[in-house]
Amino acid sequence: MAALGALVKKAWSVRRFVVLLCAPLALVPILLSLPPKEGRCLYVILLMALYWCTEALPLAVTALLPIVLFPFLGILPSNKVCPQYFLDTNFLFLSGLIMASAIEEWNLHRRIALRVLMLVGVQPARLILGMMLTTSFLSMWLSNTASTAMMLPIANAILKSLFGEKDTSKDMNRENEENQASLQQNKLYTVPTEMQFLASTEDDALSDLKKEEEYKTNIWKGFLISIPYAASIGGTATLTGTAPNLILLGQLKSYFPECDVVNFGSWFMFAFPLMLIFLLMGWLWISILYGGINLRGWKTKKSNIRVDAEARAKEVIKEDYQKLGPTKFAEQAIFFFFCMFAIMLFSRDPKFIPGWASLFAPGFISDAVTGITIVIILFFFPSQKPSLRWWFDLKAPNTETQPLLTWRKAQETVPWNIILLLGGGFAMAKGCEESGLSVWIGGRLHPLEGVPPPVAVILITVVIALFTEFASNTATIIIFLPVLAELAIRLKVNPLYLMIPGTIGCSYAFMLPVSTPPNSIAFSSGHLMVKDMARTGLLMNLMGVLLLSLAMNTWAKSIFQLGTFPAWANIHAENATSLVTAVENVTLSALNKI
Repeated sequence: MAALGALVKKAWSVRRFVVLLCAPLALVPILLSLPPKEGRCLYVILLMALYWCTEALPLAVTALLPIVLFPFLGILPSNKVCPQYFLDTNFLFLSGLIMASAIEEWNLHRRIALRVLMLVGVQPARLILGMMLTTSFLSMWLSNTASTAMMLPIANAILKSLFGEKDTSKDMNRENEENQASLQQNKLYTVPTEMQFLASTEDDALSDLKKEEEYKTNIWKGFLISIPYAASIGGTATLTGTAPNLILLGQLKSYFPECDVVNFGSWFMFAFPLMLIFLLMGWLWISILYGGINLRGWKTKKSNIRVDAEARAKEVIKEDYQKLGPTKFAEQAIFFFFCMFAIMLFSRDPKFIPGWASLFAPGFISDAVTGITIVIILFFFPSQKPSLRWWFDLKAPNTETQPLLTWRKAQETVPWNIILLLGGGFAMAKGCEESGLSVWIGGRLHPLEGVPPPVAVILITVVIALFTEFASNTATIIIFLPVLAELAIRLKVNPLYLMIPGTIGCSYAFMLPVSTPPNSIAFSSGHLMVKDMARTGLLMNLMGVLLLSLAMNTWAKSIFQLGTFPAWANIHAENATSLVTAVENVTLSALNKI
């Protein structure tokens, strides 16, 4: 096995080396077949897409390539490329990551999770619902990966209290099978009539044991598979919940600077109801598929084994909650600042009423300003309850109090690579815009102009959801958003009508373990098979596509004014139209020279 592992590692390193060397050479024809500037920009984008999909380089390192390649190839000067890595959108995301670090530092997330599980009850279907609700709520503020990694140990502890160690029952089944085989081998078939009745009773008991084992295995799978799915769904509910949402915000500001429709509050009003509906539908599907809800046995009386198991699970959750001890001052403070963080982001500019940002100069206060204001307080607010007596007692010791969050802790826990990944996406968008590549792409989309917009929404969501099953969702949306923006201009629809489904569709990757890090974490537990994820995820993907299409054609229209072609998009369309003819002429002349 060690030799096989070494061979696999060598093969992987050779593959990476081949991709790193051959990809730049294989894409050289792109430079010759397109106008100079557009061709060079497309060359860089395809090279980065290839590196992202194959992970020949770390994702964050690939995101740094525009800093090198754009200036060298004459696409953008460095003073225009580098600022894209620290836009205000990046700082909004950073504020969410720092808040998440503070929540994890004081175990507030664990207290919330256990409290929710105590409230929903310990029946398998209710526990799955509790797991999904808690994971999705945490994923709205923490990263999807962190939410999954935090919830899986809690799920495993509950499952062990419900069913014991999973391998033990397998050994019991194997032992029963071996006993039956030995009886047949010794030809012990002829028994008295009384013994035949006892044997049939024993067969019934074995059959019941087998059913109980199947039930236990299915519930175990249902628990484990529900957590990563809930994390992916929950991350779509807030702008800071997952990277693709912020990439949409950043690229909107790049392509359509006048667009101010999308902010934290408007996104939440659109995405939170969608998340709740999808979460409920997903819970019903997982519970029915894995036996948490038995449609044929609503009135079936529970066995004593299951009643005892549920009582044990309840005790385990209660014990884990009691181990946390009484609520600390630091937890109360973190919860207060977390609520302030959310409320101030929602109320800054809710659109339907004037927000508190209207008290200041227009355009000066953004979501990034709000988020960073709150998280800065975490670095000096004391983690222990301050005493007023200390201020008046001159003999009191001058001991330094620990703040709610230290910078060392933030450095260790914040995934800084995601900030670079976001910046790489914004740099790519800026390169597409400045080089004219986005206009050139729009000129190639004539065949799609006759597609009805509602059909386009479904097709876009399906294509991107399938693509992101095999590639990073962040890399996927970086590649597709410029195309969707130009397609919307061609179809004469609001760009958000196509860009929002593409963005959320990136998070709907449920079918494979490699689709998302949460899927990989759940799969690594060893209790799930690829076919389990494939059959569960297929319907999840389908439900996601249909629910997203429903949302875009109902309440999203009033929130984002999707029924009209907006003025901020019309300006971009006029500029693009004026450039299309010139670009096409340059393209034809370049092809004639070849």
